[in-house]
Amino acid sequence: MAFSLNAMEISLLKDYMQLTVTLQNLMLLKIAVILNVMKRSLFFLSLIIITHHSFAQVVVDSSLLLPEKDMQWWKDSKFGLFIHFGLYSVLGEGEWAMFYKRMDTSEYGKLKDSFTVSKFSGKNWVNVAKQAGCKYMVVTSRHHDGFSLFNTSVGNYNSMNSPVKKDLIKEYVDAAHEAGMKAGIYYSPLDWRYPGFFFPDLYYSNALEMKKQTYTQVHELLSNYGKIDVLWYDGGEDNWLGFAGLMWDGGKGWYTRGFNKPYTGKFSWEPVKLNSMVRSLQPTIVINPRSGWMGDFNTQEVTLRGRESRPWELCTNLSQTAWGWTPQAADRMMSLDSCVRLLVSVVCQNGNLLLNVGPKPDGEIEPAQVQRLKEIGDFLSKNGESIYGTTGGVWDATWGGTTVTDKAIYVHILKVPADGKITLPAVSKKIASAKYVGTTIKVNFRQSDNEIVLNGIANKENKTDLIVKLTLK
Repeated sequence: MAFSLNAMEISLLKDYMQLTVTLQNLMLLKIAVILNVMKRSLFFLSLIIITHHSFAQVVVDSSLLLPEKDMQWWKDSKFGLFIHFGLYSVLGEGEWAMFYKRMDTSEYGKLKDSFTVSKFSGKNWVNVAKQAGCKYMVVTSRHHDGFSLFNTSVGNYNSMNSPVKKDLIKEYVDAAHEAGMKAGIYYSPLDWRYPGFFFPDLYYSNALEMKKQTYTQVHELLSNYGKIDVLWYDGGEDNWLGFAGLMWDGGKGWYTRGFNKPYTGKFSWEPVKLNSMVRSLQPTIVINPRSGWMGDFNTQEVTLRGRESRPWELCTNLSQTAWGWTPQAADRMMSLDSCVRLLVSVVCQNGNLLLNVGPKPDGEIEPAQVQRLKEIGDFLSKNGESIYGTTGGVWDATWGGTTVTDKAIYVHILKVPADGKITLPAVSKKIASAKYVGTTIKVNFRQSDNEIVLNGIANKENKTDLIVKLTLK
């Protein structure tokens, strides 16, 4: 049966059809927006997850990242020396002594009068690093206790106004420059002397003073000493703010916010602003993620978590005590075997190792620690080709791993399999030879399109790290 529509009905039908199309377009747009938000959220989440050991939520801004060419020296270096030194060294109870002992800030500050540092020598520190085979150093310019080891315009709580009357950071950096050592500076934005750190909303103006101190001192450190190669922040992420973490609820009483829940108040370090200033002062400096910005590399602390998807570094202590000096430091050192195994484990997983020592109150590094570092240096002087300038390859906790260059694969065998056999993934290049590093002794191997098999591996000299070099054609 035929039917017809009048003009009004036709107009209404057109409006309905147009509305349908509009709703469909809006729905498609909404889906696209949701997908885009999900994509961005996943990217953001992935960067948060990989950033470092804590639950800190970093600001993701890739515009500040160094280009690959400016990061390459750091990635090639593999091994650095970390030094923790400050007023806490006088106490000999670790760098957190002021906080753990709940020392009054004025009483703790009196330690400045004992800071004679009679045996400090920036050149000696750098020489120790060079003998250890380190390619870069990081030295504390100011820890959480707020005492500065450099000449600063912020107050008089610094080494220049102590009995030593020296800018220790200047002496260290000058010595590093002279020796060709890459110079890094550790700096803590947080400062236990400021109530605004513990309660940034309650003492908001005080927190802003602390922030001003950070910007001023970072500017000084990157302006007054020539080229600085690494800026190593500590404690500048949001989950550190409001460190007291105390909350009150009438029902459950006092409770803590929890370290896994970042501070969400009105105070902010504005890490992108801070590091934009850093980039303007030192365009090629390598920056860690502990200012609240994602940084050029990730940090792992004490515990080795393994390979990451971006450049990374493990920092840990040579002495298994505190980061700052304690009287037990010399007696609780890692063995040489443990040091070599750790370094190899890190490098095979494409990371860097930053190994810490804490000088004694007089500024001298423990002689026993110096000796252990020399022993690591001896290992590196013989086997450095398999460490420096390599890329991490295979890692198998049952026997060891590999490091790779364009011309060779280095097989680091930390434990020889019972059958003396190691199987590696195939490579496109042909293997010209296989020999134990430092010898002319050949290793039997078989190469196919599917795998590389080393046979008859034997550690006759009982080396901690038995290294086989596969020379590529």
